[in-house]
Amino acid sequence: MEKKRHHPLSIVWGMWKLARNSAAFVIYLFVVRYDTEAKWVTYGRWIFYAAMVIGVVSVIWKWYAERYETDRAAFHAYEGVFNRKKRTIPYTKIQNVHRHTSLFHRLFGVTSIRFETGTKGDEAAFHVPVLTLAEAGRLEQCVVGATSNAAAANATFMNASAAGEDAQSNLAVNHVEENETAHFLKQTEQAKRAIHFESTRRDTVRASFTSLSFLVLIPILGSLYSGIQDFFPDETVTRSFLLTWLDQWWTAAILIVVLIIIAMLAGMVHTFIKYGNYRITSDDSRIYITKGMLEQSAFSIQKQRVQAVKITRSPMKRLLGLAEVELVTAGGVGEDEQEVNSLYPFLPVKQAYAIISEILPSYEVSEDMQRLPTKSLWLRLLAPSWIWPIATGALWYFKPVWLGQEGAWWMVSALLLVLIVTGRVVEFFHTRYVLNRNFIQLRTGAFTSTLFISKREKVIEARITQNGLQRWFGVASIQTVNRAKPVVHQAVKDVPSNMAEAFRLWYVERTRDVQTR
Repeated sequence: MEKKRHHPLSIVWGMWKLARNSAAFVIYLFVVRYDTEAKWVTYGRWIFYAAMVIGVVSVIWKWYAERYETDRAAFHAYEGVFNRKKRTIPYTKIQNVHRHTSLFHRLFGVTSIRFETGTKGDEAAFHVPVLTLAEAGRLEQCVVGATSNAAAANATFMNASAAGEDAQSNLAVNHVEENETAHFLKQTEQAKRAIHFESTRRDTVRASFTSLSFLVLIPILGSLYSGIQDFFPDETVTRSFLLTWLDQWWTAAILIVVLIIIAMLAGMVHTFIKYGNYRITSDDSRIYITKGMLEQSAFSIQKQRVQAVKITRSPMKRLLGLAEVELVTAGGVGEDEQEVNSLYPFLPVKQAYAIISEILPSYEVSEDMQRLPTKSLWLRLLAPSWIWPIATGALWYFKPVWLGQEGAWWMVSALLLVLIVTGRVVEFFHTRYVLNRNFIQLRTGAFTSTLFISKREKVIEARITQNGLQRWFGVASIQTVNRAKPVVHQAVKDVPSNMAEAFRLWYVERTRDVQTR
């Protein structure tokens, strides 16, 4: 296939990013310092003009110089403005596919797409910032088709190479026919997808309370109050204005109710924009997650690339019986979109377990887990804490005033000690573990608990550590390491020594799982 230049709107996108990154300099040099005659400001403005000219030329030249092409096996990206280079990204190496449609993209009916591999660095992904929806579907279909039919494609390519020029011509004709049927195949695959979750209005309301998104009103109110102070320089005028409203109890009550209603509505709108239109689907080989109203994101991952599953529950989510399920993947999802590999963050616990079983039939969630022995609790209570003595020393030295009491610094120290002890006790009761055939489940955390589930073949390293105090109590710490970006370490402290030995033997049998893959 011939080399393709990026969409012309890539120039507009590049100009927008250039203007956004330059906004701080514009505000400082031309707004804050608009009436100054200092030489360094004048020089700064000329440097800014030169940088903007270079930036504009660079954006246009980058669009003109950079191209990409696809074949039956890989993407080929031709990059660089002055130093030209070619990158080849095989389809079989791509683990995650991420589409992001911002407000800019929706305005022009385009999107962006990113193909992530399991490697690190700037060359770990193939990213097209602006392209048509049809082109994005074609590129994604190249990856999906190559992943599901890699063996057949390789066999066809080898046979065509051995047959000579006539066979190469037939191969080209077949390739054109396959492109003509790509749209039909994509529609067929979408029809085969099973729908596991679709967000509703009830989910949006529940998510707005759980995420505490209504708290976004607090900085808004602060900005309004600051604006009033700027409008009325005399602070006594502002205070008298507020005291007039708060003088009567009924006006204060009405104001509080109105603020609560506004905060709830603002939280719902914020949650609706961020998590609205949330959908989780899957087919035989991939998982698909889409979300967003104004800005839309679509994420897909091969099921076999899932390294582990994390189920996180904050105190608010435990109170409402909710949980967040995160898929630990070997490929990255982009620095700006770390949430796209998370299933809906506000799922009921039972529904979350059911969705995991539906999407990943090879994964098992066991609710019957073992607790730590009582001696582990005593060990945690006796273990020294460096935070409390350091904080106490600082409080004793500075003696801050607390609640109007000058000598109450020791109360802060005592409160900190209570929080540390409470956190250790709560973490002890939350900690669970179980080895279930070729699966491992570890639950840790104090106020926010995390349930970690992984298959033995996905664990690339197992560690067992034991310090002197643990040796005296007959316990140890175990840790698993899974391939991801960044690498995921999951540990449970103070398990019985016999459990640590069972964990070691369990991991030794991993060779049998890997050989049969």
